[in-house]
Amino acid sequence: MTMEPLKLDEYLSTRSYVNGYCFTYEDRALFEVVNKNISNYSACYHVVRWHRHIAMLSKPVKKQQPVVCKQDKIVLTDMSLDQTILNVLEKDGEIDSLGLASDQNVDHQKLIGAIKSLLALPGEYIKAEQKQVSCWELTGEGKSFVDNGSYEYILFNSVPKEGIFQKDLMKLPNAKIGFSKAMTLGWISIDKKAEGGPTVFRKVETAEDEVVKVLNSISEQTSVPDKVIQDVKKRKLISPVVTKFYKVTKGPGFSTTIQRPEADLTAEMLQDGSWKSKTFKDYNFAARGAPMTSGYLHPLLKVRAEYRRIFLDMGFSEMPTAQFVENGFWNFDALFQPQQHPARDAHDTFFISDPALTKEAKFPSDYLERVKTTHEKGGYGSTGYDYDWKVVEAQKNILRTHTTAVSARMLYKIAQQPEFKPVKMFSIDRVFRNETLDATHLAEFHQIEGVVADRNLNLGHLIGILHTFFKKLGIEKLKFKPAYNPYTEPSMEIFSYHEGLKKWVEIGNSGIFRPEMLLPMGLPADVNVIAWGLSLERPTMIKCGINNIRELIGPKVNLNMVQDFPICRVNKA
Repeated sequence: MTMEPLKLDEYLSTRSYVNGYCFTYEDRALFEVVNKNISNYSACYHVVRWHRHIAMLSKPVKKQQPVVCKQDKIVLTDMSLDQTILNVLEKDGEIDSLGLASDQNVDHQKLIGAIKSLLALPGEYIKAEQKQVSCWELTGEGKSFVDNGSYEYILFNSVPKEGIFQKDLMKLPNAKIGFSKAMTLGWISIDKKAEGGPTVFRKVETAEDEVVKVLNSISEQTSVPDKVIQDVKKRKLISPVVTKFYKVTKGPGFSTTIQRPEADLTAEMLQDGSWKSKTFKDYNFAARGAPMTSGYLHPLLKVRAEYRRIFLDMGFSEMPTAQFVENGFWNFDALFQPQQHPARDAHDTFFISDPALTKEAKFPSDYLERVKTTHEKGGYGSTGYDYDWKVVEAQKNILRTHTTAVSARMLYKIAQQPEFKPVKMFSIDRVFRNETLDATHLAEFHQIEGVVADRNLNLGHLIGILHTFFKKLGIEKLKFKPAYNPYTEPSMEIFSYHEGLKKWVEIGNSGIFRPEMLLPMGLPADVNVIAWGLSLERPTMIKCGINNIRELIGPKVNLNMVQDFPICRVNKA
């Protein structure tokens, strides 16, 4: 077997012999011929590549598409599927993929692939219209009926002529269904007054398992009345199956010879002028480039960046929030939260075991004493909580439960300045609570917090800045509801009207820090601090269309979601 190198190279350029290619016995024979004279093919790129690929394979597979040389032209002696489709169309004018797959004894899906391959060629070789046909197939339970008999038939055959106690009969698998059906068919009867207990007897000598006959008819695709079909369908013995296929006809450019367009314009084509007689694939200018291999920002980080930008646009400065481990003093006591408050229990807070305590010397001694006095005896217009405040409780190290601990540290630092200056600050970072994990709660989440300190601020200022902030998020319909927080008074829950849900939903919390929190720090008496907070996860889940927070954070996160999540742009009003 000898072949002209250029002809062989041209032929192999049209075959996908790397991805999904399986070679045949005939390919092995061709390989041996080429292998003996490989030097003759050194200038043939596709032959060399094919030769290298075949050399790596070890076992030939079933006989398929052997290659021969005929009249200086390489053809397939066993036609490929696309060529088969064209030849049958030339003869019959029309085919359906199901019938052709059956005639050629090939997998229907492979034939569908060949049809789509022909449709993708320029020139409209064929036209294809998708059709579908519906039929019934047996379920697993239906196949069990065919093999073993219906439940009622099995139960009937288990009833001896002398009868059987009902309690013994009901020990059979699926006896309850079989008993009910057999009673309805009149195959059996029950004597509830029989000696020894209710006894089941046969009412007929023999029974025909009509259900199995129907199932066999359905399996053989023979005609079955609709009423009978519905009866077995109700018993979930059959299920509908929709098979899609193609009706194929000749296209305007039909030909039995496939002219595959060139994908590339080569230097050889330009030199010998062969490009003039060749057709080329259309260049797809709308095609996306190859995806870049790189890291991707998590959706939370993208949404966080957008919230951060809004705060910065409003003139806020960002607070340092890198300290996850906090002590009870700054997390609770400085906020005028009593030491017996439920939030300070182990079931709500994560306590650090080593080191368990912060050294007392780390606290500002005069401020510590003022906080203690305010808790125990009151002051600044307050009666306090009237309990024995213990410094050891304040020393306990915890994972911070809110970023308000950072706000407390920053406000104390501002109070130590020689002259008070108004400030606007914000923070967006992680907090930790010993929550019961479910679809909307994790032990770790992000808190967004805004704080404004200035002289003579009041509730009107708070409501005004909240309207401004949420308007930048595209939220204009707001309502406020009185609430209680240990360290703010007055306090308000923030509600927004959700157009999709058609109801008001809570979106955050707010308030004015209490004098019992601010005055011990050393802030002037006429300085008020307004603050508000909300979570980062909830708006991110809404934007991602995620209902379970564990699909946003944790081991169940879909990395494709992280990769495909777009740049975050809040719909600002």
